[in-house]
Amino acid sequence: MFLAQEIIRKKRNAEALSKEEIQFFVKGITDNTVSEGQIAAFGMAVYFNDMNMDERIALTTSMRDSGTVLDWQSLNLNGPIIDKHSTGGVGDVISLMLGPMAAACGGYVPMISGRGLGHTGGTLDKFDAIPGYQTEPDSVLFRKVVKEVGVAIIGQTGDLIPADKRFYSIRDNTATVESISLITASILSKKLAAGLDALAMDVKVGSGAFMPTYAASEELARSITAVANGAGTKTTALLTDMNQVLASCAGNAVEVKEAIDFLTGKYRNPRLYEVTMGLCAEMLLLGGIAASESEAREKLNRVLDNGKAAEIFGRMISGLGGPADFVENPGLYLPESKIIRPVYAEQTGFATSMDTRELGLAVVTLGGGRRKPGDALDYSVGLTQVCALGDEISKDKPIAMIHAQTETAFAEAEIAVKKAIHIGETRPEKTPEIYRYIRNEDL
Repeated sequence: MFLAQEIIRKKRNAEALSKEEIQFFVKGITDNTVSEGQIAAFGMAVYFNDMNMDERIALTTSMRDSGTVLDWQSLNLNGPIIDKHSTGGVGDVISLMLGPMAAACGGYVPMISGRGLGHTGGTLDKFDAIPGYQTEPDSVLFRKVVKEVGVAIIGQTGDLIPADKRFYSIRDNTATVESISLITASILSKKLAAGLDALAMDVKVGSGAFMPTYAASEELARSITAVANGAGTKTTALLTDMNQVLASCAGNAVEVKEAIDFLTGKYRNPRLYEVTMGLCAEMLLLGGIAASESEAREKLNRVLDNGKAAEIFGRMISGLGGPADFVENPGLYLPESKIIRPVYAEQTGFATSMDTRELGLAVVTLGGGRRKPGDALDYSVGLTQVCALGDEISKDKPIAMIHAQTETAFAEAEIAVKKAIHIGETRPEKTPEIYRYIRNEDL
């Protein structure tokens, strides 16, 4: 028999906890036999004294097992269960294309996604812009769409990882969110509860990233790769660039429209294409669908070019309650804001740097994100045609188009966009879309 206060004392004294002690404490989080004060104290002890890799694996698997863990064996699927997760960015619409692309190549993608946090957009918020689409279906419909279509992107159901829900809300209120050990366990417990065979992890780097520095992003990527593989799920982390908006836009309906343009071949932003292909190819490799990166990319390009990925996206939308002709006629269904107008830079030159976080916050200010939990969103607002770093900027070329509902909102966003995009006299050096891959064998 363990005592919660003795476990806290041990971690306070920088001692390693056993797997059984961690399992006991997580069970207490789940069944409320551990108090909020004890959870807060435990979080603070971990924040200051950290956890070794065995402790991180034990915390992650205990949180994963605190609720239902999805099991796909009864469906007799003829391919691997694969997924991707991102630490969050601005204009990061990758999930909408990647899921259908991976499914078109023979994988099954039960993607459990989240809503926007702070300056970052949320995948579920994008789908909420589609009339009828159920982001919280029952498990029967979720499993049906995964089996028949190959991909379903939904929100976290109530019986998945209840320990993380309680622990995260207390961490959020006690300044213990920024712990690599606790972030790793929170992210992976959610993903591994989906019963995955393989996971590609997208860890952002730069001015729009969740982690403050490249070193912190790399540390998180290494932790996630080690813990996920240690917990039995093949995982690779990619460090990808978030020093500028990833797509050409940021917002909810506008990103859905860009995803459709990408899948149908109407327009593929080169940076967005490179990161999407990198993550998706890694999923195919980890899942055994492709033997090499070149083979994986060939398969992915084929399903983009022959329309199969776009068709699967459309079937997922209709399977989860959305319009049957959504891919063909998105303009009939996606909301549009009252004001769509360009914003121009004060000077000519080149786009030299971008405060991507501030651009994300501009979308929040327009109404496209939450200032506090429970806020209703305006799915029509956002930014489109955002310039890329290195673009030549003239007085008659917009640095972005603002989609707003009122003149006041437009004026606020215009100030924010001008401030966030810096114009200089010389073109900056190009940065890579993918800085590096961290695979299990690299650790």
